[in-house]
Amino acid sequence: MAGISGKCAIVGAAETDGLGHLPDHTTLRLHTEAAVNAIRDAGLTIDAIDGIASTGRFAVDVAHDLGIVPQWVDTTSVGGCSYMLHVRHACAAIAAGQATTVLIVHGESGRSRNAHAPFRTDSFTPRGQFEQLYGVGPFYSMFTVPALRFMKEFGVSHEQLATVVTVQREWSSRNPRALRRELLTVSDVLNSPLVAYPFHKPECCVVTDGGGALVVTSSDRVSASPTTPVYVLGTGESAEHPIVSQMADFTSSRAFRVASAAAFREAGLRPADIDHLMIYDAFAHVPLYALQDLGFVGRGEAAGFIEDRNTAPGGRLPMNTNGGGLSYTHTGMYGMFAILEGVRQLRGEAAAQVPGVTTSFVQGVGGMFMAAGSLILSNAL
Repeated sequence: MAGISGKCAIVGAAETDGLGHLPDHTTLRLHTEAAVNAIRDAGLTIDAIDGIASTGRFAVDVAHDLGIVPQWVDTTSVGGCSYMLHVRHACAAIAAGQATTVLIVHGESGRSRNAHAPFRTDSFTPRGQFEQLYGVGPFYSMFTVPALRFMKEFGVSHEQLATVVTVQREWSSRNPRALRRELLTVSDVLNSPLVAYPFHKPECCVVTDGGGALVVTSSDRVSASPTTPVYVLGTGESAEHPIVSQMADFTSSRAFRVASAAAFREAGLRPADIDHLMIYDAFAHVPLYALQDLGFVGRGEAAGFIEDRNTAPGGRLPMNTNGGGLSYTHTGMYGMFAILEGVRQLRGEAAAQVPGVTTSFVQGVGGMFMAAGSLILSNAL
């Protein structure tokens, strides 16, 4: 990936018209609605798109629905961070001359399950053979193992874990599109229903319908864009294991460390150079891992960092400013929405806008720390 830093920019970024409960939208309609909105946002027409990326079959489905005949296609599907990888791959393709303008699209009927493929674990897979047999099934039951080890290793209290939620509710309370906007106290979180120890209901992501899309093109073409271009300065990707029980270290994600180090190296930046942070937060413990593994704090310091309001409104490292997957939206694969919020902040268009944002780090996770994708975005070269 050497040589792609700053070579491409996001010029279109949009979500579906609505988020939350959309029972009249099929999964494909969510994709196409988001795609049309993003292309319009970029000031382009369908015939300008010559590359397309989405998870699995949806790249082909959306291209056919919209009448796009692409010369470059990416169907990478590694969970919720897939869209970070799509941006990386699109920039590499553009730099190599394989495409000029790439549409990256996501849509899921996560709540309504309307024309949505059911989640299944086949018996012949590692998860089917070595985890599901012992009752490890739903996602919230898979993430309990590393979360409990992290809490024990670093002395993280239940109150500190709950603080991740309360701080992000401060952000979502400012966002009219967020599913959960009501402010919460630590006591509210700890007195809420326990889903799977140690997770209370607000410490688990919301479940929604929705979609989002991006249009990526080369930096030398952005002058025609009606929007503020958001340049891709650094990218990274990695994968560690197929099932959570095979993490090398339950207190740290090796994939996070590899992907983020690649992004910083490519951008020529350090954590101190980042002034806005988006971390995929399917559950409340994930931002704690990322803060440490990405190098924003030392080992064992993440919970105290959030507790001291460094990531809250007015803090020195605003994080998950849309409310995150815990409060804003979470269709099943949240990564697209984290990227979109990074873009909005850099454009100065966010609902809870942070003053003076020039760099945004967006970190995604796929599966139970299975894979990772990292992006460093900026509104200036």
